[in-house]
Amino acid sequence: MSQDLPPLNALRAFEAAARLQSVSQAAVELSVTHGAVSRQIRVLEEDLGQALFSKDGRGIKLTDAGLRLRDAAGEAFERLRSSCAELRQQTVDAPFVLGCPGSLLARWFIPRLDRLNRELPDLHLQLSASEGELDPRRAGLDATLWYAEPPWPADMRVYELGEEAIGPVLSPYHPQFTSLRQAPAAALLDQALLHTTSRPQAWPTWAAGQGLAVDRLRMGQGFEHLYYLLEAALAGLGVAIAPQQLVADDLASGRLVAPWGFVRTSARLTLWVPARRQDRRAEQLAGWLRKALG
Repeated sequence: MSQDLPPLNALRAFEAAARLQSVSQAAVELSVTHGAVSRQIRVLEEDLGQALFSKDGRGIKLTDAGLRLRDAAGEAFERLRSSCAELRQQTVDAPFVLGCPGSLLARWFIPRLDRLNRELPDLHLQLSASEGELDPRRAGLDATLWYAEPPWPADMRVYELGEEAIGPVLSPYHPQFTSLRQAPAAALLDQALLHTTSRPQAWPTWAAGQGLAVDRLRMGQGFEHLYYLLEAALAGLGVAIAPQQLVADDLASGRLVAPWGFVRTSARLTLWVPARRQDRRAEQLAGWLRKALG
């Protein structure tokens, strides 16, 4: 019987699939295709002469042999990850890469970036912006800041920073500004409302929270990203809807007003860090964000 280890790529693919209980999620984490992970698992099963997974409806489950190998491989890879994380921390100048949606970055984070750099000078923050989903498992990211809804995945350490509240906003440049700001919320049922195509439920969620008839809402101009939506509102093109944190500075300066208030959603502003990464900077950043949001 061979005393050599099986191919390490095969072990890595198996460990990810067993930990995540999904070949698809393992493929995302490893930045390979679903088929590549499946092939590596087959290589490992052939090397060991035993099946490691069996079909479970439309998914998979571990066999007894798979459970045994999962525990051993998981412990070994976790020790490797922890050791590598400690070694990386010895590089003082290594940046902490934070993924963040572009709208959140532009409207909330950048105005506070100078303060963060003064108060956390050792963080060496590097920002990665996107309006799409920034998967915190993606190679090159240390953490992700975004709005998300529970439950949280088991392979993530999620810092809850604050509840999301959304509400309508309009600019003094709006043609009906004077009359609208004094009108009841029901007046918005007569408006062609600005909205984002990426979050179609924002207006219905707010309307339901105000006791308004959701089916009477009229959608006007749509925008792909929240940043553009708010720029349109600032230009007086209509009434927009946005998370309270992202318009806080505009409300404080009077560039926007929110006469009808905000309603809470089930989402949270969260900082996501892969659980396998041991990085004290994540806790430092989470603490600073809570303070800044407070």
